[in-house]
Amino acid sequence: MVGAVGLGMRLLHAHRHWGATADEIVGDLPGDDLVPEPAESTTLGTTVAAPAATIWSWLVQMGQDRGGMYSYDWAENLVGLDIHSTNEVRPQWQHLSPGDRVVVVPERYAGMPSGYAFRVAHVDPPRTLVLRQSPPEHPWNGVWSFHILPCPDGTSRLLARSRTETPDSRALRLATRLGEPVTLVMTRRMLRGIRLRAERASV
Repeated sequence: MVGAVGLGMRLLHAHRHWGATADEIVGDLPGDDLVPEPAESTTLGTTVAAPAATIWSWLVQMGQDRGGMYSYDWAENLVGLDIHSTNEVRPQWQHLSPGDRVVVVPERYAGMPSGYAFRVAHVDPPRTLVLRQSPPEHPWNGVWSFHILPCPDGTSRLLARSRTETPDSRALRLATRLGEPVTLVMTRRMLRGIRLRAERASV
């Protein structure tokens, strides 16, 4: 059983750049400079048959207390995260500014009084959203960024990149590796969820 779990984790790690092209994986993106020498970097991508502005209207709504995470709500709610991904664009969720919190875990969840949230480090509608986690507010030093790249044929590339420094703590390094498969699976579903909604809105 342990061997099967280990194999599954290695397979997921090997696909940590799901959907991204070779150029996208090695290319520089806004927010990379915040973690200049990451120990772990993943880039996921998908092509969306919609213009950048339409995709952005869904992306900017993300958050547990906003439009949801567009991922596997049933799995997130199974562990009590109370996430409900919206199927509509709402004006009150269309604005983010540097310093704003994007909540992924609600307050008082699992002994966390403030929950868990990323800080908006950089926002450039409708192209770039860079979210930041760093000590002392967070145990990890990293960025989670999203990028919308228009293509000549009218479609767009939607990318999600994660860059995280290696923690000094052995326990945090283990937690990082154990959490990677969950993050990859949920982020992959998130990109698909945004793609589905943006393409439906563009019909």
